[in-house]
Formats: sequence, C-alpha cells, structure tokens
Amino acid sequence: MVNNAHTPRAVEAESLHGRPLRYFDFVMAAFVTILLLSNVLGAGKVAVVDLPGIGDWPFGAGILFFPVGYVLGDVLTEVYGYARARRCIWAGFAALVFMAFMAWVVVALPPAADWTGQASYEAVFGQVPRIVFASIVAFWAGEFTNSYVMAKMKVWTGGKHLWTRTIGSTVAGQGVDSLIFYPLAFLGAAGWTNDLVLKVLITQWVLKVSWEAILTPVTYAVVGFLKRREGLDVYDRKTDFTPFKASV
Repeated sequence: MVNNAHTPRAVEAESLHGRPLRYFDFVMAAFVTILLLSNVLGAGKVAVVDLPGIGDWPFGAGILFFPVGYVLGDVLTEVYGYARARRCIWAGFAALVFMAFMAWVVVALPPAADWTGQASYEAVFGQVPRIVFASIVAFWAGEFTNSYVMAKMKVWTGGKHLWTRTIGSTVAGQGVDSLIFYPLAFLGAAGWTNDLVLKVLITQWVLKVSWEAILTPVTYAVVGFLKRREGLDVYDRKTDFTPFKASV
C-alpha cells in the first residue's frame, strides 16, 4: 500500500491564511541569516579569480553565498507561496536596516585608550551610507521581483519545470538587484568609470545567475523535501501581489 500521508496536494495560497506550517520558521530564519552574513562577511572583500584566456578577474566575495539567499527565496515562494515569501523579505529588510544602524553606532563609539583595534574594526564594519542605502533598496526590489516572477511562472507552467522558474526568476530578480545597486552605489564615485560600473554589473549578474543554475539540484532536493513534509503544493492564483504588507 502506498503511504500518501506526505504526498503534496495542490492548494490555493489564500486557503492557508494564518495557518502554521512545520518548517516555514526555519526556512525564514535561514533566509535572514544568510542575507545578513553575506552582507557582513562577504560584501567588504574583493577577491580575484584567474579566468583562462582572460587573466585575473575581480569579484565581490559575497557572491559565493548571497545567491543562496535567492535560492531560499525561490524555495519560500515555491513551497509556501508569495505571501509568506513577502513576509520573509520584509523580515530581511528590517534586519538589514537594523544591522546598518548597529554597525554605525558601534563603529562611532569612542574606543578605549588601550584598545588598538579601532582601525581594523572600521575597515571591516565601517559602511559608506550610499552603498548601504543602495544595497537595501536593491535587495528589496530584487527579492520581490524574484518572488513575483516565481509565483506567476508556477501558475503559467501548472507547477511543472521547476528549473525554468528558479532560473527565470533569478534572471529577473538579480537583474533588478544589479541594475539598482551598482549605479546607485558607484556611478560617479571616485575610481568608478561608467564602463567599470557596467562591467561589474554585468559580471555580477551573470555570475549570480550561473550560481543559481549550478545549485538547481539542491533547490530541487530542498523543495521536494519541504513539499513532502508539509504535504502541500501552493499556487498563487488569487494572491494579492502588493509588496506593501507582511500579513499571510
């Protein structure tokens, strides 16, 4: 006899209004954690990779982990629907704002006379307001674009061909993210020519989308596990797609 206890059943997202789900809080926590850590640990370092036929090519170290946040954004929308993904995006937005405020306060506090780490602390955690603002705005717009495209494509494809939705939504979401962040953060800044801004923008976009494609098998595994455990396959046919609320 086949055990259908955990077989996902198709449901409308609005039918889950206010309903607690087993793993949602854990995925939300992972999403916010990766978002914060990729900004704290990865954003400040420029690494380099030796590309055959091209030579050394610089890239932001945060690109190694920041796209994992987009993978989790895809998982949230695919498994739990747009409304719950929207709630996570707002949680991440609030966490980023608080992190920026906390970093500014802590760096600005006068150091003790015998503490010699202030310069290093400022180098790691000191933030340029323009870049912080660009990062937060780009995250908000990019994640909502990603989630919206993911949810709409699920309806259009009837829930088939998950890879088209994960990659397609990332192309759109990361495109919006990059188009906002790099011009807003660096256009006209010292040492940043228009050509350099465009070069970095395109490079980062291509790398992030490629990273998403590489992680497709992981996305499939996580989505499959969560759908089976929750016993649901959520569709956003009647969802209110406004980004300006956090209710589920």
